[in-house]
Parts: sequence; structure tokens; C-alpha cells
Amino acid sequence: METQLSHNDITHKTVVLSGGVGAARFLAGLNQIVDPTSICAIINTGDDIEFHGLVISPDIDIVMCTLAGIIHPGQGWGIIDDSDHCMSMLRTLGAPDWFMLGDKDLALHIQRTALRKQGLNETQITDRFRRAFGVNVTLLPMTHDSVQTHINTPAGEVHFQEYLVRDRAKSQITGIHYHGITGAHATPDVLHSLRSATGIIIAPSNPLVSVGTILALPNVRQLIAQRHVPAIAISPIVGGAAIKGPAVAMLNYAGIEVSALGIARHYQGLIDGMVIDNVDAALAPAIEALGMAVCVTDTIMSDDMRKAHLARTCMEFMATLP
Repeated sequence: METQLSHNDITHKTVVLSGGVGAARFLAGLNQIVDPTSICAIINTGDDIEFHGLVISPDIDIVMCTLAGIIHPGQGWGIIDDSDHCMSMLRTLGAPDWFMLGDKDLALHIQRTALRKQGLNETQITDRFRRAFGVNVTLLPMTHDSVQTHINTPAGEVHFQEYLVRDRAKSQITGIHYHGITGAHATPDVLHSLRSATGIIIAPSNPLVSVGTILALPNVRQLIAQRHVPAIAISPIVGGAAIKGPAVAMLNYAGIEVSALGIARHYQGLIDGMVIDNVDAALAPAIEALGMAVCVTDTIMSDDMRKAHLARTCMEFMATLP
């Protein structure tokens, strides 16, 4: 099957499996310390949703807008200095308003939806958008097929965005499902990028609803497990807590220990090394006992300097692995 992008865009890259905010911050750090054209992000699309008749790809847009330098810094999503005239009018008209979309943000979704109707796929659209924003990192949606992460709660099944945004992640989780995953396929570009990668990094994203959807696609887990290059993961859990998002509740539901050690066990067989925060240094021997190398460092990416530090540390760590 032919790739959609030039082989130069997807060959011999550091490949990063990416969710939203955590991955975006890490990629922003990586973008500072290596040639951006040497980076390829495979991005979760299980969060994608249609709202007001528009196709919305939250994780793709968070990563892209972060790398473009236009992300709202306080939120980690949305566009800086955006207005809300459209949402205000929709609210007046009685339309649902729980998923806040700024006016500039809406322009992305309007154009994405229009290009979809013209026959372009998500890889082509994302590549067009990232070039328009001057982003030199290659951004690959994980699939062109419809995959939607749904959460089961005592009140019923809801889309992940409904659970996270509308219901503020307050409902008890009784199930996590990737609807459409059995018939979905990773894009040819995703598979090619993994086969030709110079290294693979699992970003500090939610292991179940961000990275998990990517790994659930046919051949992706197998390609990573059979790689001949180093692969590492950065723990999204620090001191027994999530940096952002509902990861703790989801890990508890899945029976995964909420710790850097629990994350290491979850990725066992896929990675050679684990990057954990300084506060979790005592867990290093137990992680090493799983057959992994461990790098202990500051993983809190609260500013550009710390993002770059983590990215540089990860690249140096990966270079020490066979």
C-alpha cells in the first residue's frame, strides 16, 4: 500500500507515540533540541468527535498548535487570545455549549470538515495544516478509519469527550472501549515510520485512552515489539498521581498500579527503557528487575527549559540503549 506523504517526511525519524497535552509539551521540548524534520509524531485520533456538524481532532490540534506556538498556555488546549463570538451566538440559539470552541479554533474544524468532504484524508489534511502553521515536525494521525473511545459509566456509555469535558471526568468508570478498532488499520505512513524509525518514544500520555488506542491498531504493537532500534517510555505518573487528566481513575479501573512501576509493567515487552521522575527514584530497582533500563530525571515540563531538558535527557538515554 502506498504512503500518502513523501518518504523523506516519514523515513528515519525519532517516532513519538502521542496523545494530547503531555505529548505536545514533550514534542515542544524535542523540537528545541534536535532538527524538527527528524521527528515524527503518531497521534491518537480516538478522541475525535463531531460537534456542530464539524470534525474535531483534539489531540492532533493540541500537538500542532503547541508546536506552532499558538496554544493557550494556561489550558494546554485551544488557541491563545481567541474569542468566543460564535459559541456565544450558538448558546443564544440553544445549541449545546459544553465543548468550548473559540473562533480561531472553529476555523480549523470548518476547514478540516470541508477538506474531508472534498475527499482528502486526515493525513493529507494534517500535513496541509502543519505546513500552514510552519510546523516542521511530521504529524501522522494514527488511522483514517473511525475509531472512537467510549467510557462506560453507571449512567450509560458516553464518548470520551463527553466523559472528560461535559461530565468533568466525575463518573465512575466501568468500561473503556475503542469503537471501530477491530475494522481499523494504521495508515501506511504510520507503519512505514515505525519500520524505518531510528528510535521510538512513548510520550507521557494516558496509557489507555491515548497511547492505548494507537497500540490497539493491527500491526502497531507487533512492529514496536519487533523493532531493531531503542524504544523508551516516559511515565505520565509522578509520585502516584497523574500530571494531567483522568489517568488515575482509568488505571484503577484497568487494574494497573498507579505508579511509574505500574506504567513500566504495562509497557513491558515494548520498550527497552523507562524514564521516571526524581520523586520516584526508589522504584528504579523494581523497574530494572523487569528487564528495562531506567533514567531518573525531572519530568515536570512546566516551562520551555524543562521541556528541552527532558527531551535532551531522553535522547541521550536512548543513545545508551542497544
